[in-house]
Amino acid sequence: MSTIRIAVTGAAGQIGYSLLPRIAAGEMFGPDAKISLQLLEIPPALEALKGVAMELDDCAFPLLEEIIVTSDSEEAFNDANLCLLVGSKPRGPGMERSDLLKDNGRIFVGQGKAIAENAADNCRVVVVGNPCNTNCMIAASQSDRFDNSRFTAMTRLDQNRAVSMIAKKADVVIEEVKGLAIFGNHSPTMFPDYSNALISGKSAGAVIDDDKWLKTEYIPGVGKRGAAIIKARGLSSAASAANALINHVQSLYTVSDEIHSIVVCSQGQYGFADGVWAGMPVRTVSPGTYEVVENYEHDDFAKKALSKTNDELVSERELVSEYL
Repeated sequence: MSTIRIAVTGAAGQIGYSLLPRIAAGEMFGPDAKISLQLLEIPPALEALKGVAMELDDCAFPLLEEIIVTSDSEEAFNDANLCLLVGSKPRGPGMERSDLLKDNGRIFVGQGKAIAENAADNCRVVVVGNPCNTNCMIAASQSDRFDNSRFTAMTRLDQNRAVSMIAKKADVVIEEVKGLAIFGNHSPTMFPDYSNALISGKSAGAVIDDDKWLKTEYIPGVGKRGAAIIKARGLSSAASAANALINHVQSLYTVSDEIHSIVVCSQGQYGFADGVWAGMPVRTVSPGTYEVVENYEHDDFAKKALSKTNDELVSERELVSEYL
């Protein structure tokens, strides 16, 4: 197998520190795929990134052929087969969400253009840096070379959280929970769709039989899990986010009937506005290529939740319209 060139932005950050050794060890593409890591950081973080690269060298990973450390996006995305856009500008004290969206808009315009001009013909792009749905939309809008299907954003962390929480409530192992999809924005408005999930082959709602818990504790618990971790740990999710990104890529490149959640460009499915980027259930039909699963049914409660997260996505799109 030829070497897989993986570009990672924000590579010196917490997620990058958890992510890179696992990619280099073969967890993302298996034990037979050689890896080149093309790591991008802003100039003030380059020295820290050099330290990360030194640690990767010191691990002596047999699969890791090359490490490129750079602040030049064209170099980072050159011939990349997979671009993991992990870095983004975090929300600072007193910063309005609109300002955060616009500041990140400028970053993802530049990265979207650099990917279109430099990446390999088979490139796929996964956006992790928040607000990831809208950042993904901006990056994809800059590319005449790659169509929207090449771009996805990550809701796998939300899916993993949702599966873990409902499995604990039902007192079953993780593998017993199937088909639990995340709809909408990667924000507290997201909808973890327990109503179409199965636990041990039975409806999740029937197994748990606690409608109040599902609606008033479970749904907000999934949406606010990141904030709870920050409160407890003093830092944002890193190891779990890195793990979710590995899961996202594994699922995206593995042909299977298994349903997983990713952010894609809406074509009007499930009432989402055309052209917003929303989390939906998909299955992988060929390596790197997915189809949206369109047969989930929703009651009035779910439809209201979907409408709320759609409204937020439409509002975000309006705030960054100058970049599209």
